[in-house]
Amino acid sequence: MAEGKIEVTVAGIGFSGEGDQDWLGEQLNKILAAATELSKIQPPAPSGAGAGGSATNSQPPGGGSAADSPGPLVSYIKSKSGESNQVKRFLATADWIRLRGESELTTLKVTKALSDNHQKRLGNPADCLNQNVRKGHCEKKGEGFFITPEGFKDLGYPS
Repeated sequence: MAEGKIEVTVAGIGFSGEGDQDWLGEQLNKILAAATELSKIQPPAPSGAGAGGSATNSQPPGGGSAADSPGPLVSYIKSKSGESNQVKRFLATADWIRLRGESELTTLKVTKALSDNHQKRLGNPADCLNQNVRKGHCEKKGEGFFITPEGFKDLGYPS
């Protein structure tokens, strides 16, 4: 049998699997059959609203929990106009990673996300980060970086 890979999110609940295509098909059918019930589930309101927000870790509305899944990376990059601009693709990918619940952003994580999701690689990821830093869209912090309010604005978030 042929091996396959699937990633699905329904009503904020995600499923990711690898294996035999028949088995994956069965799992997808189970998820689709339960979609109506899943859509009725209301996730609990985030606790500790207002906690943890600082100038060095700014978060636009939408936070970054797994329940706020941004969908497939390819769609997210397109929605942020990053298909043909490597610097913008880097920024959009970093935001996509953040929305999936990752708090520590690194160039390696951006590169890996692009590779794992079969997207065009970046010619020089470190330079893409440096260009975003020069534009004020990112700031370096320790071994990683974070997206600034200017970066979120460039991605289309409201001010």
